[in-house]
Amino acid sequence: MESEEYLEIVDERGNVIGHAPRKAIHGNPSLMHRVVHILVVNRSGDILLQKRSMKKDVAPGKWDTSVGGHVGVGEDLLSSSRREMFEELGIDGRDLEHLYSYVHTNAYETELVTTFRCVCEDGFSINREEIDEVRFWTHEEIHRALGQRILSDNFEHEFRMYLRYPMDSSL
Repeated sequence: MESEEYLEIVDERGNVIGHAPRKAIHGNPSLMHRVVHILVVNRSGDILLQKRSMKKDVAPGKWDTSVGGHVGVGEDLLSSSRREMFEELGIDGRDLEHLYSYVHTNAYETELVTTFRCVCEDGFSINREEIDEVRFWTHEEIHRALGQRILSDNFEHEFRMYLRYPMDSSL
């Protein structure tokens, strides 16, 4: 029997104000929790998206952020990001660039999202329990998919945030 996953409940600044089981937090948007996203991009600036497994409780079968996951109790954002990158895509040792943080809320949950970016072209070993497939999408392909129920609502929010972020031309 697997042990219950606990998450930190945080305020809008990321200060921990409590703990609760994941199953109590998911489904209750009044309990904000921390997550990390990593946007994996290639040198052309295309974004790697993952198609979420149909087994997932949030956005099953939708295309989503390259890597995303809960920050563990007592875990820092960078460690959490590296752990999630390895768990989901089998990549580690990458330089991560911190981009921004924002609050994402929907009828199911409220997340304090911290987003990082890394450049990686290949060498992915995807976790088949969580991900059905991955592929790079151009910005134009993503624009065409917005609002079409192909992408998770979380990634649609993420992409709009990303477009406002100053791009590094050295990619």
